[in-house]
Amino acid sequence: MDTPTLRSPQHRVSRTAVWYWAARAALGWLVLLAAQVVWLVADGDGDAWPVATHVTALVVTAVVAVAHVTVMPQWRYRVHRWEATSAAVFTQSGWFKQEWRIAPVSRIQTVDSERGPLEQIFRLANVTVTTASAAGPIKVSGLDRDTAQRLVADLTATAQATAGDAT
Repeated sequence: MDTPTLRSPQHRVSRTAVWYWAARAALGWLVLLAAQVVWLVADGDGDAWPVATHVTALVVTAVVAVAHVTVMPQWRYRVHRWEATSAAVFTQSGWFKQEWRIAPVSRIQTVDSERGPLEQIFRLANVTVTTASAAGPIKVSGLDRDTAQRLVADLTATAQATAGDAT
């Protein structure tokens, strides 16, 4: 078995992850925008200066929100990758702060799959590979459900067939 080296993994996450990331970001921005609208209405006592300040803040927030919801998901999709071989699991993730991780199969302790409510709507799942690493588990986020199920099954079978103490 070859020793795994740090490299870009082969597989991209599901293209649907772009829509999921955009929706999740949009929900966060909508909460902030709603709070600003409530503040504007509650503080709208007729004075032009506070109203203009609130409206300016609202417009700036909306522009930043649109930019974030448009750019971030595409950027993340270009960066996020994963691969599982008989030797290791490789991941690459992030958008501003990018991270590359390798987990040798012999160190795998558990393999889990999870789907939150929004991920279920988009038919996506995440796979978490827990090892004895102090850096924490490796997460492969944004996989379609079938791919996630296959990855969990393959990693579990490979880890069971691999000699090692997983520590």
